[in-house]
Formats: sequence, structure tokens, C-alpha cells
Amino acid sequence: MSSQAYIDAATVKRLSVLQTWRTALAVLFDWGVIFAAIAVSQWAQDPLVYLIAVAIIGGRMHGFGVLLHDFAHYRFMSGNKALSDWICDLLLAWPILTTVASYRNNHLAHHRYTNTDKDPDWVFKLGNRRFTFPKAWQEGALDLLSYLVVVGSIIDIFGMLHRLKAAEKPPLAYRLARLGFYIAFAILFTWLGIWIDVLLYWFVPYFTAFFLLMHVRSVAEHFGSMDYSHELGGTRSVLPYFWERAFFAPHNVNYHLEHHLYPSVPFYNLPQLHAALMADPDYAARAHNTRGYTTGLVRETVFGVPSIQQESKTPA
Repeated sequence: MSSQAYIDAATVKRLSVLQTWRTALAVLFDWGVIFAAIAVSQWAQDPLVYLIAVAIIGGRMHGFGVLLHDFAHYRFMSGNKALSDWICDLLLAWPILTTVASYRNNHLAHHRYTNTDKDPDWVFKLGNRRFTFPKAWQEGALDLLSYLVVVGSIIDIFGMLHRLKAAEKPPLAYRLARLGFYIAFAILFTWLGIWIDVLLYWFVPYFTAFFLLMHVRSVAEHFGSMDYSHELGGTRSVLPYFWERAFFAPHNVNYHLEHHLYPSVPFYNLPQLHAALMADPDYAARAHNTRGYTTGLVRETVFGVPSIQQESKTPA
């Protein structure tokens, strides 16, 4: 919760009401897009269509990560947290090789100690070359290219494993269930004889587009031309162009400042929260809102030029 109330408690309470069907629909949408992209690519049998499919699938995997984030905050359903976690693991977390519990352990510490030496994300990234800005555009381009050749993804995986070392080991029954999940699918893929397809349409997007998009979002949220002396300056929200939403900002994840201030608000109400906050002149004057991932964020991280956007409307 914000240390200062920028909107009234009644508005926060209204926007924090959970609508389980909306998250369920988002999960179905992401899976539906993935299967559609695979089907079109298989039908077309064209290298360019395949590359587009890889980008789309990676973008929806990024969507999985965003929805996993909401589940980590228990923003799926009221009550029965255990059931909520199982649904998340089976449909979102395990398919992208993580767990909701391990993510929650790291992420809630990030919220509690944002941009301090107790924030595990901050400690890992501060001083890291890839999170040091501004930087030459050539170096930034090489960082992005590293994900397309998997090197950047491997570095990120080891970084995540390092941060999760301190996490408490899950119960044996849980670990066996997760192992059984992967074994069951391995048997299914072997029986269907589709391991090549799994490699092309799951692991290639996962180790390239997915981690690339996750890196861009990670940078956008807390790095490059930031004012860490104030809670409205150390976290960035990005007002994306329409096409950017599908890849860099699925499920309203671009409203990161709003989320840090009021984490009880689920993803589908973040645009309303943004509008309510921007109605406060003091908030609007200091909030770090950047126009576009491919425009404003680039100016801030590569050239060190602040590009704070103080519009209350989400750009088209």
C-alpha cells in the first residue's frame, strides 16, 4: 500500500473486488492464441509465419507470467488459496517452468522493500551491466540480441535460481506432483510423436521471445532515468502503443506504478485505477508515466532523457 493516500479508500475497495471469471477468461485467451498460432504456422509451412508464431507464443507466455503475478497476490478468487495456487501452477506456472509459491516468495519481498538493499530483485540487478543506464544503443541492441541466441535467457535463468536459493523447499508431495506433471506430458508427447513440434513451438519461443520480453519489462518497471527518492519516481508505468500491448504489456502489466501503490487491485481494474490516480494533480505531477516501450523507454534508458507523460488517457 502507498505511504500516501492518492485516492480514497472507497475507490480502492471497489477496484479491489475480484471477478474470477475475468482472470479465467484471460487464461483461456492466452492458451487459445498459442494454439491458434501453432495451427496457422503448421498450416502455412512458411519460415516467416513460423517466426511470427514464435513472437506471438512468446508474447502469450509473457501473459502467463503476468497472470501468475496476479495469482501470487491472491487476486484470482476469494478464499481457498490452496485451490487458487493449484490452478495457477497447472495452467500458468508449471508450463513456463516455475511455481507460484517460489515466485510469490521473491515478489512479495520486492514489494515490501522496493528498491532497497532488502529487495531481492534490486540487489541482484543494481550494478549489473544489463541494468545500468544510460547506455550506448549498440550495447542495448546487443543485450536484446543475446536473448535471440538464448545466451541472455540462460543468464536470466541462473539469476532467478540464485534468488530462489533461500526459498523454503516445497513439501515432498508437491515436488512429486510437479515431477509427475512433466513426466505425464513427456509420455504424451512421445506417444504422439510430436517432440519436434514441442521444441519448435514451446521451447524456442520460451528461450527467446519470452525471456526477451520479460527483460524489457523488468527494465521498464524500475530502471533508467528514475527518481528513487520518491515513491512515485522509482517505479515506472508505461503508456503503450496499441501493438505494444500484445507483447510488452499483456493484461495491463504496464501500469506498474499503480500496482505498487495498490497491489490489491487486480489487473483488469488497473486502467480505472490509473485514471483515478491521474485525477489527483499532485500525483499527476510526480508520477513516472512513460509514453511507449519503443519510444519513451528507449529515450530514457539509452539517452537518459526523461519522457514523463502526464496524460490520464491510455494511448491508442
